[in-house]
Amino acid sequence: MEASEKKIDDGYEFVMPHLVIKELIAVIIASAGLLAWSLLANAPLLSIADPNKTENPAKAPWYFVGLQELLVYFDPWIAGVTIPTIIIVGLMLLPYLDVRKTGAGQYSFRPRMPEVIFFVFGFAMWIILILVGQFLRGPNWQFYWPWEDWSVAKSAEETLANMSSWMGIGFLILYFGVGFALPALLCKGLFRKMGSARYLTAIALVLLMYGVVVKIVLRLVFNIRYILTTPWFNI
Repeated sequence: MEASEKKIDDGYEFVMPHLVIKELIAVIIASAGLLAWSLLANAPLLSIADPNKTENPAKAPWYFVGLQELLVYFDPWIAGVTIPTIIIVGLMLLPYLDVRKTGAGQYSFRPRMPEVIFFVFGFAMWIILILVGQFLRGPNWQFYWPWEDWSVAKSAEETLANMSSWMGIGFLILYFGVGFALPALLCKGLFRKMGSARYLTAIALVLLMYGVVVKIVLRLVFNIRYILTTPWFNI
């Protein structure tokens, strides 16, 4: 039996042809499904743009609606520039932050359970933002449940407050201080294994991701608009 046709003794299989064939079949099926969908379903094209009439709500394409939804909770420079940049840079850094050989080449949850949980959490958060912006935002970007009528206007008035400067600074110091220290205390040897640079970078990315959720909760539950306000930027 040729080496390319048999399994390796330690439980691994050759990428070619075992994995490549499966991926090729998946690509063909997905492409055929998308082609059939594009032929059978009508594109949601609207009328010719009228400069005298603005759509309400005016929504970005679905893949950008998540960013548009973030504008409710963050200033434009954060929602439209900083957060996408952090996402892109964070994904680029993943192979360099986790250099362990354990579980490499295996589709297994246990060897990299924290990494999988963090990634799934971030991915789910992004999908939820898209769904909320696409289906639950009506005129004036007000929140409408699926059974509510968009023709019934909702009040745009909302009483929001900002944290005081000292409270905001204290909140950020507490959040990041506990966030950086807690993993090292709970997982003995984690800091030593990863090294200071990789540890600090990885934890910073995780804290920034969870920080988006914290900011959303503060806005929805406590009506807090900004954690920290300065003459130059607001968070």
